[in-house]
Parts: sequence; structure tokens; C-alpha cells
Amino acid sequence: MLGIAAKSGNVVSGEFSTEKAIKSGRAFLVIVSEEASENTSKMFANMTEFYEVPMYVFGTKEELGRCIGKEFRASLAIIDENLANAVEAKLKLCKTE
Repeated sequence: MLGIAAKSGNVVSGEFSTEKAIKSGRAFLVIVSEEASENTSKMFANMTEFYEVPMYVFGTKEELGRCIGKEFRASLAIIDENLANAVEAKLKLCKTE
């Protein structure tokens, strides 16, 4: 699902771009790597709570990057609401298994 979102141009990645998407109201879902630093995780947790954007901690930096056809990524945001809802549904399934 992340690959589809990336190919359609609906994913921004990297700390700066993800932060910009959240603050501008374009982000509908944020995913932060399990390997992200404590400061990065806390910053995005606070930011997404304030701007009311769902956030998930999932996968390694390498896995997140590979999913979107890039190298290592500690954070990414999905900027299409329908794709964000589809990815969030998949993430919820992963958490319950």
C-alpha cells in the first residue's frame, strides 16, 4: 500500500518534509520508524497529537524506505486521505495480530 501511495506521489518522507506536511494540514497519516531516535519519535507524537493526525510507529528505517522506493527513512506522511485510510486499516490489522 505504501508503494502505491508513493508511486502516485502521495507520500512525503524525511523529517523536514513530514513535519512540513503535518503543519500545513496536508498529512492524513504519519508513520515513524521503530528505529527513529527518541527525540524524533516524541517530536512527531506531540506534533501529530496537536494537529490531530494519526501516527503509527512501524518497521525499521530500511523497511520504510524500501516500501516507498527510497533508502532509509525514519518518517513519512501520506497526503491522500483515501490512501491514508487504507494504510491505517492495514496497520490496525498488523497491531491486532
